[in-house]
Amino acid sequence: MDKKTKSVLLIIGGGIAAYKSLELIRELSKRGIATRAILTRAGAEFITPLSVSSLTGEKCFSELFDLTDEAEMGHIELSRSADIVVVAPATADLMAKCANGLANDLASTTLLATDKPVMFAPAMNVKMWEHAATQRNFETLKKDGAMIVGPTEGEMACGEFGPGRMAEPVTIADQIEAFFLKDADGPLAGKRILVTAGPTVEPIDPVRYIANRSSGKQGYAIAAALRNLGADVILVTGPTHEHIPAGIETSRVDTAREMMTASQSALPVDCAIFCAAVADYRPAIETTHKIKKERGGLTDLPLTENPDILKSIAQLKDGRPQLVVGFAAETDDVLGHAEAKMKRKGCDWIVANDVSPGASCAMGGSRNTVILITDQGDETWPEMSKDDVARGLAERIAKTLSKPKIVKAAE
Repeated sequence: MDKKTKSVLLIIGGGIAAYKSLELIRELSKRGIATRAILTRAGAEFITPLSVSSLTGEKCFSELFDLTDEAEMGHIELSRSADIVVVAPATADLMAKCANGLANDLASTTLLATDKPVMFAPAMNVKMWEHAATQRNFETLKKDGAMIVGPTEGEMACGEFGPGRMAEPVTIADQIEAFFLKDADGPLAGKRILVTAGPTVEPIDPVRYIANRSSGKQGYAIAAALRNLGADVILVTGPTHEHIPAGIETSRVDTAREMMTASQSALPVDCAIFCAAVADYRPAIETTHKIKKERGGLTDLPLTENPDILKSIAQLKDGRPQLVVGFAAETDDVLGHAEAKMKRKGCDWIVANDVSPGASCAMGGSRNTVILITDQGDETWPEMSKDDVARGLAERIAKTLSKPKIVKAAE
């Protein structure tokens, strides 16, 4: 295997979910990630070594005391041959062995011998998952540093319903890809950063709402760029059609009040970036029935102001993030309005952009032209993709957060 190739050692446990491991191997291959596999005896009751090796293009390993395998590779070398070890499906038995340091077969010995990060994708009957022993083992694995994907809730092969279904292969592949994208030694490693993105929607009645044209693309790109530099990112997002970046803690909301609550719950953070286009107002009266236009209910709709999330967090006396970044989408006098907003809100930076109808980078597009305003002045960036804007902003944030925090003496 090419040492430059990103690689996974996949341990396939027993259970009906083992068939999903084959799709996981295919999904990883599509993403340029190579796979070696260990198939447990229980796993071999559901899928064959031949099917596994056909998809990986590698020998499928099964036995601890296979003299040929030990001569060619050895279980110690096997345990360290990949960048990450993934257990999918992770049965209650495999989780228990790993949590308690047992090693009586190839899979458990490999897990005990590896010096690589380990990711578990649990899959078992709902009662097995909820059992106190399994939950103890689960907590132990997390404390030991294991990454966990799932389980999800749904109908089991046995007919019962509840948590215990293995996460879908695409979801597991997303988390594996996020592991490779995130630089554990990056300049933002150990930093916790909040990003808000997308629009908020404010219900008028059960079928209508007030919203805006924000697509969430820029906020999502910023979250991914920060993750790539090693940050632990919390994304609070309004309704969008964008794909959630892998490896990012996400809170989905609809209204401005929900976004405020989720943002406050994410604190404390080192940096907060408020990219979301929050609706300034919401209907003052909430109704559970459709307002009929024949009765004139929409011609005089009373509105009330929404909470100001950026201002509230930027002006915190206790627990304020070291760096608070706001966004200003303007249609005229972009620089003037943005500078006034920065002063009014009390944030450290403002990222301003022109979203007027004639602008080349309107809301919803894939490109952006921004002005970064800081206490050092303003910088107009050339038109570029939103991904490039995100990378530039993330790198600037990394440099700023690396500086010692200046604590002002009390007057």
